[in-house]
Amino acid sequence: MAEAADSQGMTPSPARRWLRRTAALLVGAPLFAGLLSATAAPAAQAAEDAVGGQSVQVSLDSVAPKAPVKSDTLTISGTVTNKGKQAVTSAHVGLRVGSKLSGRSGIDETAGRTGYAPGTDAAEVADGPTVKFAKLEAGVSQEFTLSVPVSKLGLSDDGVYPLGVSLSGQTATQQYDQVLGIQRTYLPWQPDAIEGKKSQLTFLWPLISSSHLTAQTGSDAQQTPVFADDSLARDIGPGGRLEQMVSLGKQLPITWVIDPDLLATVDAMTRNYKIKVGDNLVNGTSQDVAKAWLSSLEAAVQGEKVVALPFADPDLASLAHHGRDVPGSLGHLQSATEVAQKTIDTILHVTPSVDYSWPVDGAVDPSIVDVATSAGAHNVIARGDSLRDTLAYSPTATRPIGGGVNAIVADARLSTAFQGDMSMADTSALAEQRFLAQTLSITLQDTDKQRSIVVAPQRMPSVSQAQTMAAALHALDPQRWTQPLDLSAAATAKPDPLATTKVPGAGAYPDALRQQELPLNAFQDMKNTQGTLDRFKVILSAPDRVVTPFGNAINREMSTSWRGDSGGAQNYRAGVQLYLDGLADQVHLIQKSTATMSGRSATIAVTVQNKLVQGVDHLVLRLQPKSPTRLQLGEDGNAIGEQPVKVDGDRSQSVKFTAIANANGPVPVTARLYTEDGTPYGEPMEFTVQVSEITPTVMLVIAGGVLLLVLAGIRMYTHRKRSMAREESDGDDDPGRSNGSADADPEQPSDPTPDTGPESGAAPGPGEKVDH
Repeated sequence: MAEAADSQGMTPSPARRWLRRTAALLVGAPLFAGLLSATAAPAAQAAEDAVGGQSVQVSLDSVAPKAPVKSDTLTISGTVTNKGKQAVTSAHVGLRVGSKLSGRSGIDETAGRTGYAPGTDAAEVADGPTVKFAKLEAGVSQEFTLSVPVSKLGLSDDGVYPLGVSLSGQTATQQYDQVLGIQRTYLPWQPDAIEGKKSQLTFLWPLISSSHLTAQTGSDAQQTPVFADDSLARDIGPGGRLEQMVSLGKQLPITWVIDPDLLATVDAMTRNYKIKVGDNLVNGTSQDVAKAWLSSLEAAVQGEKVVALPFADPDLASLAHHGRDVPGSLGHLQSATEVAQKTIDTILHVTPSVDYSWPVDGAVDPSIVDVATSAGAHNVIARGDSLRDTLAYSPTATRPIGGGVNAIVADARLSTAFQGDMSMADTSALAEQRFLAQTLSITLQDTDKQRSIVVAPQRMPSVSQAQTMAAALHALDPQRWTQPLDLSAAATAKPDPLATTKVPGAGAYPDALRQQELPLNAFQDMKNTQGTLDRFKVILSAPDRVVTPFGNAINREMSTSWRGDSGGAQNYRAGVQLYLDGLADQVHLIQKSTATMSGRSATIAVTVQNKLVQGVDHLVLRLQPKSPTRLQLGEDGNAIGEQPVKVDGDRSQSVKFTAIANANGPVPVTARLYTEDGTPYGEPMEFTVQVSEITPTVMLVIAGGVLLLVLAGIRMYTHRKRSMAREESDGDDDPGRSNGSADADPEQPSDPTPDTGPESGAAPGPGEKVDH
């Protein structure tokens, strides 16, 4: 009826108009949505396929030569991978060389760019090399190689040029040529010898590892070392991280920076050693590998500069921020420094320098500098992102920071150039080119000044990182714009008077590094372990067998290598303390419960057991009754008895005290070992002395018995005398009887039984009777 009314020109009611419009909207909405979807789909797909011009990933696997000269042919190889969902057609790879970059800031700006930027990125090299692909399917990779004479690249003045490799092509939704992917690197260009002074480059080559040795050693004369695992054997074996560091480093102009603990640990592997496998110990079998590694390293460092870090590479920042609050912590740094030179000299037969300290990542504040130099070092290896400069150029690394101390400020960009995953060819190649570009830019900043640049890379480079560093340094072999310099020479270089010498405050120390530090309780644990060791060593006949391994273990507890592994650090500290406590407990008192005295005086024996392989001495055993008026110990009547203790290895010794009872009943007694200076050793042992003193009635009975014996003896003597008198009288009457027999002496009673029994070394058991 509504439709009829409308057809007749009738005006519908407002309610009906509202219903018509709602119905129209409901019917039209799906159609409109479908239209929008059809229009938007290609745009969305195009956006997904070409975000930032990077629907195709371009990887550069090698650039050769890395720093070409005029006569060279530049060859670049790599891979293109279609990361989009549409195939790329009519594709080709081309080469782009931009204008010379404006110093180090230009290099940084180029590194921060990702997608293709028309007008910023250079056009393809005219008549340059290309590699074409008719079709690059989604998810497919293709390799490429571009070669071009350097003379065709249009390079002019010395400097760093941006070098780009791009892939251009079409997609189904964008059917026109466009750049779908680009990768940039750097081309250091120095065709002729530098007219001026080259940069002096010092590259630190660290030989540092995490802790592998436990505090445990064998009981044999050689003190067979025990390793936590067998990972070090893999590291120094063929192709391992440390094997690569040595084999690569011996071909490079570097300064060796060595943790003596690593050398001592590998040296321990050259002889018999054990490996912990669960709760068991198995024999190590990598003696030949250890000998080969040490031999190779010894040959590599002869005539080269070697810097020794303190033993086990202690975490200087943790010591400064937490360890200084615990007495004795800085003493460990002193001992770690003292043993460093001797260790390297003994094993490698070279004399290292111990005048350098190296905080983590070169981050410093006043407290770190104070700690770093407290053991005698006068040079602190810092980094430019900590000790910042505002100069327009990179100044010489060395600068005085007060108190006769120099900061050797490593270049931050160069020192971090090889961090991250270098196992992929593209990341390795980019790192090498960027490192070379940065070094050339430093030299070109001011060729009238001779500047010393130091590179302090990560402490424990991986195999791929070490290989990448070596490849970059080899590219500088011809000494194109740098010349090598060892660290000692760099430390004595003339400082730049304009360079900053102000050490940043504690607030500038990076939070990320602070969160990785050893906490306060770690140093308290070390103090407790040292205290146990100090009490233990004074009783030993051969203290070095304990002092040396546990002293080294405490140094390892402070190692920088624990950063990022707080759980491992805590477990290591707990293991050291537990093992030391176990050794100290091997010297103890054998428990007894009750000793019975059946007289006024007796001998009480307490047994000291020594399960160690070495003897113990300088101990005192003290017995103290809780009721000194009832029981005295010692012949001089003292309430407390003391006896020196000396026990051979794997033996027990019974120590005896004279006890005098003044009353009947039980008397609790405490036995405890002490060192000669009165320090308690071990736990006290308590037992009871049960006194059963002889009563007066018993004494009267005994006295009566003795009297009867005496009277019987007198009677017997009188009777015998009378008999002899009669015999003599009869003899006078009988002349034939012999007068040659003399009177026999009367029989004498035997010696009385002693009031104490013979001494015995046997351990008295619970409830035993004491000697009386």
